Amino acid sequence: MQLSKHFKLEEMIKSQIATRNGIKNIPGAGEVKNLENLCYEILEPTRAKFEKPVIINSGYRSLEVNRKLGSSDSSQHIKGQAVDFEINGVANIKVAHWIKDNCDFDQLILEFYDPKEKNGGWIHASYNEKGVNRKQVLVFDGKTYENGLPEMEYTFDKLGNEVIK
Repeated sequence: MQLSKHFKLEEMIKSQIATRNGIKNIPGAGEVKNLENLCYEILEPTRAKFEKPVIINSGYRSLEVNRKLGSSDSSQHIKGQAVDFEINGVANIKVAHWIKDNCDFDQLILEFYDPKEKNGGWIHASYNEKGVNRKQVLVFDGKTYENGLPEMEYTFDKLGNEVIK
């Protein structure tokens, strides 16, 4: 099932945990609608901006899958409202800053961020129906959460392309 121009339900429900443990990871109609909203409001604009495929690490998670991961029962992944992703060749901090400045979102977390590893970790983004998004921005280093995003330091290469330090 196609959720939006570039995203399919299949990639948003794929789970190695579910496969390994024989768990069904199938969303209901409400969760599918939430995944569509997430695609249209965050993933499609992000893909268009960076002109590269968005790699989905985790989208919808059934309650059982979520518990196997050790995640909270209140996780927005259970509702189909959250996605963890990366874009190969683009620093996660750059993508996170762009989403913060250009998309409506409920929560944006730069997860397992290490300033020495520009492509380390991933981006967690969530979306609720319009009008109820908190616009919460966090960084998680694997131990603690901090409010806001670190500043980006960048220069330009010989061709004028932006290079993040």
